Amino acid sequence: MKIVLQRVTYAKVTVGGVITGRIGKGFLLLLGVGHDDTEEDCRRLADKISGLRIFSDENDKINLDLENVGGELLVVPQFTLYADCRKGNRPNFIQAAKPEKANALYEYFVEYLRGKGKHVETGSFGADMKVELLNDGPFTIILE
Repeated sequence: MKIVLQRVTYAKVTVGGVITGRIGKGFLLLLGVGHDDTEEDCRRLADKISGLRIFSDENDKINLDLENVGGELLVVPQFTLYADCRKGNRPNFIQAAKPEKANALYEYFVEYLRGKGKHVETGSFGADMKVELLNDGPFTIILE
């Protein structure tokens, strides 16, 4: 599982001109699922993200987590995180999970976060999405 996490002031995702997810302060997560990924991987990464302290406190120290700042999550499925560009100019996606498995783990990840009391908005699996965000920092982390 690969996640690109961006700390944002706001983010939204639109499909066919309709907003499917919108958040204020929080994390935009681009989530890719690989062949060998499991529900345990989902839980481990969701737990890590839930406790990640990358917001500034009153002393401008990176010390606060999502809960401390009332942050939200926007989770967008993105199989292209598994692009392999080592040969030629056209990426292959052999390492990405098949859509059925990827969607099931994407949904599991989202529901697991919601079960932890997080406000989670989503993209639309398999759709052509337009993602808009204001990266705060910028602060971007890659998790695997």
